[in-house]
Amino acid sequence: MARGTPATVSLEQAGVSFTLHEYDYDPNAARIGMQAADALGVSPSRLLKTLMAKAGGAVVCVLIASDHEVSLKKLAAAAGAKDAAMLPAAEAERLTGYHVGGISPLGQKKRVRVFIEAAALAYSTVIFNGGRRGLQIEIAPGELVKLLDATALELMA
Repeated sequence: MARGTPATVSLEQAGVSFTLHEYDYDPNAARIGMQAADALGVSPSRLLKTLMAKAGGAVVCVLIASDHEVSLKKLAAAAGAKDAAMLPAAEAERLTGYHVGGISPLGQKKRVRVFIEAAALAYSTVIFNGGRRGLQIEIAPGELVKLLDATALELMA
């Protein structure tokens, strides 16, 4: 069993059932989420990547299928902002307390507003980063939305 991360600790404290999946993380992968889906043998649309962005002046977290890109225009509209942009890696790491390739939406240093691609809710379980490179968490999407107080909507470009 993997050692705990802030993400797994938050799930344990909430009493939520989850499954951990470990894989060999490839730091040279062109698309980390796709590499994780391939390594775990799961559909990339079920494996959600965690993206950190700024919408207007607010930092937000976005969960979207690893084989899709987020529409920054849709994200800005959802957040009630004029524009949105991805956070630079160093800023995302500083704000979340996680390293890029291991950023989880759970257990971040500062709680931010979370948006999740609505299509993810169609699956019985989704998989997302567990707070460490090479560690993924599988959980029912409804539980994830509840834990994060996430807003589900169409965000794909």
